Amino acid sequence: AQKMQEDMAALQEDLDAREYDISAGGGVVNVKINGKKEILSVKIDTEVIDPDDPETLGDVIVAAVNEAISRVENEAETAMAALASKYGIPDCAF
Repeated sequence: AQKMQEDMAALQEDLDAREYDISAGGGVVNVKINGKKEILSVKIDTEVIDPDDPETLGDVIVAAVNEAISRVENEAETAMAALASKYGIPDCAF
């Protein structure tokens, strides 16, 4: 049990340290996020900046951030499930 806890802690550290680059709107907005779900950077292509239509830019940023968070959560779930399976623990939500 202690080995499993150590492995889970090490995996969580690894997951927290990972960085993900996500794009939305055909690549006009890029979000970099880490495994702690902290946004590290947002890059916006000038072609999507329209002072007469700020709502579209907002929508693309929201889509990119939501996709980034979803990717982090999915990777963490998959990794934790694989570790749980290694120790014979049935599927459970982490």
